[in-house]
Order: sequence, then C-alpha cells, then structure tokens
Amino acid sequence: MVKFGIIGTNWITEKFLDGAVQVEDFQLEAVYSRTEEKARTFALMHKAEHTYTDLHKFASSDTFDAVYIASPNSLHAEQAIECMEHGKHVMVEKSIASNSREVERMIETAKRNGVLLMEALKTVFLPNFQAVQDNLEKIGPVRRYFASYCQYSSRYDAYKEGTVLNAFDPAFSNGSLMDIGVYCIYPMVTLFGSPERVTASSLMLESGVDGQGSAIFDYPEFNGAVMYSKIADSYLPSEIQGEKGSILVDNINTPTHVEVKYKDGTSEDVSRPQVENGMFYEAEAFIELIKQGKTESEICTLERSLETARVLEEIRNQTGVHFPADER
Repeated sequence: MVKFGIIGTNWITEKFLDGAVQVEDFQLEAVYSRTEEKARTFALMHKAEHTYTDLHKFASSDTFDAVYIASPNSLHAEQAIECMEHGKHVMVEKSIASNSREVERMIETAKRNGVLLMEALKTVFLPNFQAVQDNLEKIGPVRRYFASYCQYSSRYDAYKEGTVLNAFDPAFSNGSLMDIGVYCIYPMVTLFGSPERVTASSLMLESGVDGQGSAIFDYPEFNGAVMYSKIADSYLPSEIQGEKGSILVDNINTPTHVEVKYKDGTSEDVSRPQVENGMFYEAEAFIELIKQGKTESEICTLERSLETARVLEEIRNQTGVHFPADER
C-alpha cells in the first residue's frame, strides 16, 4: 500500500479521492487543513486516521509516504517543498505553482531529496489523450492546434454580488488562465513542446485576475490558438488541423470522444474506453511510479511543468495579471 496524506478539503480533493480509492494500492492516512474542524470532518468522512493543522508536523509525520496537494495555487510551492524536505513524494494540482521561479525551487528540492514530484494534470494521463497522440501522424504535417475551455463559474455569481472568493483572488494566484487556460496549454506543450512566441490578451476583472483570455502561439511550422473563460460558457470542441485531415476532441480538459476527419470526407472514431472519473489515471500513474522507485513521470515531466509555467507567466506578463507570490 502507498499511504497518502492530503492537503486541501475542497471539492477537487473529493473527486481525487473518489478516483484514487479505485486504485488497489491507495490508502488515505492523514488530512491537513488550516482548521481542526475541517480536518476532522473530512478525515471522518474518508476514514483517515490522522489530522493536522500544523504544516511542519504534517510533513514530518511518519504515518504516510505521499501527499496530494489541492490547496490554492499560491500555497503549492511552500507546502510541496516542506513535504519533500521530509522525504514525501508529492503530487500537486494544476497549476503546479504561481510562477516558474517557484517551479524551479520545487524541482530542485525534489531532486535533492530523491523524491517524486508530479503535477496533477489529468488530461495527459487519459486513454483518449493517448488516442490523440497515437493518431497524430494520420493528419500529416500539423498546421494548427486549437483548444477551447470556457466554463461559467458559479463563484462568478458571488463575485458580481461583491464577494471575492479564491477563484477570483490574485492573493491565491488564481483566475481564468491558471484555473482553466492551463488545460488548453499543457496538452499543447506535451504534444509539440514550447512555442517560439506568444501573443495574448485577457479581459481583466477589478479584483486583479483575468475573467477570460485568449492566446496565439507561434511554432516553426504551425500556430496554436487557445481561448478560456470563467465568465462564459463555450460548447466548441478542440481541434488539431493537419494537411491530410483534422483530429476533433470533444473536451480538451477531459476528452471522451476523439475523431479523425480526413480530407476525402471520411472519418474515423479513435476514442477509447475510460472510467468516468479521469483522476483515477493520474492517481494510478503516481502510485505506480512510487512502487517502481522512480522520481519523475515520463508523461508529466518536470521540464514540461516548468515549460508550461513559463508560458503561463509570459501570458500574464503580457496581459497584466500579477500575483503577490510573484514578489516573494
């Protein structure tokens, strides 16, 4: 069994645990929260034996071996580094950190302590993202990558009524790009590497974060385009266009249907079966890496997380999204 501690008691942690408990070697042992009441309530609900409200005591505990972190983005680096300094393997929710400088520190800490560090970007672990990768050559030379993820946030209603929750608070290194846009950009970096140039624009909210945005990415032989939003919905699929055809993906964040459309008008459904809760696959991969004694994922590599962080940072620099964490 791989024994886990978790940081964060929100809905994303609930969903992660729902997927992780389907992995045979997963066992939840400890819960960290800033308040004892939340920690105990969550631990009781998920049958975890230990609770903590002190990060150092949590990180130095010998009751678990690995940590899943789903706190606000601004806390990721500090919490991950503290845990890794005490020999814990760490999986961190996207976005892995506030900026590239924090990611560099996290990577250095992981390597120095010989532990596994992995960003929890579920998309790239899914069978249907693998279907995209395996069928890419069928569409010939790629000429455009297009990804859209726009989802109206229920928290935006509260924002419009005057309550700024975490999702729209720059103090937590949040906003549309960090929460939604990363799902468009990380798969692009996985498939094609870092772009040569980025051109971005955002619609800024008064709180200091972006409500929505878009970006163009220049590669040597093609370009990419993404759009993302937390203040409007979109129902567009994502698409990779090539000279011989296109690959259509229903949802870039959680692809369930992948189809190749050829120039001659024919099409091919290359979708693969996958479990409903896609977080199962990232949990399964993380646990398997620990069991094999590996300190880096070949899918969510450390360099890929750093490259993506740099792209996000460039977009923020161009659009005027600055976080308090950038000054640390």
